[in-house]
Amino acid sequence: MSGALHELTVAELAAKLRNKQVSAVEAAQHFLARGKQHESLGAYLDVREDVTLAQAQAADARIAAGDTAPLLGVPIAHKDIFVTKDFVSTAGSKMLAGYRSPFNATVVDKLSQAGAVTLGKLNCDEFAMGSANENSAFKPARNPWDTSRIPGGSSGGSAAAVAARLAPAVTGTDTGGSIRQPAGFCGITGIKPTYGRASRYGMIAFASSLDQAGPMARTAEDCALLLSAMCGPDADRDSTSLDVPAEDFTRSLNDGIEGLRIGIPQEFFGEGLSADVRAAVDGALKQYEKLGAKLVPISLPRTQLSIPVYYIIAPAEASSNLSRFDGVKFGHRADKYTDLLDMYKKTRAEAFGDEVKRRIMIGTYVLSHGYYDAYYLQAQKIRRMIADDFQQAFKQCDVIAGPVAPTVAWKLGEHGNDPLADYLADIFTLPGSLAGLPGMSVPAGFGEGGMPVGLQLIGNYFAEAKLLNAAHKLQQVTDFHLRAPAGF
Repeated sequence: MSGALHELTVAELAAKLRNKQVSAVEAAQHFLARGKQHESLGAYLDVREDVTLAQAQAADARIAAGDTAPLLGVPIAHKDIFVTKDFVSTAGSKMLAGYRSPFNATVVDKLSQAGAVTLGKLNCDEFAMGSANENSAFKPARNPWDTSRIPGGSSGGSAAAVAARLAPAVTGTDTGGSIRQPAGFCGITGIKPTYGRASRYGMIAFASSLDQAGPMARTAEDCALLLSAMCGPDADRDSTSLDVPAEDFTRSLNDGIEGLRIGIPQEFFGEGLSADVRAAVDGALKQYEKLGAKLVPISLPRTQLSIPVYYIIAPAEASSNLSRFDGVKFGHRADKYTDLLDMYKKTRAEAFGDEVKRRIMIGTYVLSHGYYDAYYLQAQKIRRMIADDFQQAFKQCDVIAGPVAPTVAWKLGEHGNDPLADYLADIFTLPGSLAGLPGMSVPAGFGEGGMPVGLQLIGNYFAEAKLLNAAHKLQQVTDFHLRAPAGF
């Protein structure tokens, strides 16, 4: 039985655990062994077997006592942007190397309450800044479908772990596409909920008005199970948390989608979209038509502006959020310095990577006197217009569909010293993030080099159940989400 555990979905594994066909300890040991077997993927940054097995033993005790928590005994792993008491929390940065938090992130606590067992912490771009997971200070994560390629970012370790069957499900965070893009590149399912649905407490901040937690797994059903546990109000600890009650997203998974209006933005299918990605996305859209959905042409006219807007607002917020990392209270501190200012300079110069420094510099510049009005203020105005574009579109459709990224995953190092190439890859995910909308990536087929292609679904505010239902329906008539990379 245990030999096939990694082939089970979260829903299937949870059922076996409830029925006592397998124990939580057996499941944890199985996935820990797989993590060791595939260390070369670079998916994990911290694993502590004693902690994991203690949690699994506690889960088995709860099962024996008749507890029926939905994720009881299911092993998962957390992106290393969530702070955890029992594992190191580094945000992929030398600045926090070896850091142990005195508390857990709300999302971590909620999933623990639902019974999940933590396998470890997953690799990510430093402070979640990147589209390839090459900005991790410790090691790059690799794509299991082709280990010479990137898994996407910033939640690259999370996506790689699920695709390689090193964990049934994981957490990720999405600031400008960091759940959807790596999920698309690795052939798994991931969802970013409406901004404020999941608490940001204990998420190491990058851009506070954009960061949002979400689950990544093989199926929409699994994502629905995790998202149901992750969401809910947390106003006492997170001022951006919405007063919207937790919801069981699995209830409407099997609703029909006949008559569902799927908006197709013309801006998502123009110049720059590779032919292989377009073919896969078109194939998925044809499946929706066969299921009774209707494709509706729409326009999101400010799509192209999302890149400059995002790369003004996000670095501005990053420059503010990362000012706390100065070597005084926690994190790295330079060994040699002459005075307090010198300590600040040397600490930050030594411990921040190039991309983090780049974004801090950009953010500080656009917030500086004389440039605030010209850049930051204008970007915020256009952000409002981008959100308005979506509201106009949703008068004509129920959900919006298109590619997650213009191409399949590229080779490690291919973009070299050209950060703009990475930024441009976010063109289709940024608009929804700027508007605070829920969005997800669903496996839609394969492109150049046999690499996965993701279909992006975007919904109006609080339409997570509708997105998950649409994704689930597609997965009932396709098998892309069930396919595994060779050797895994």
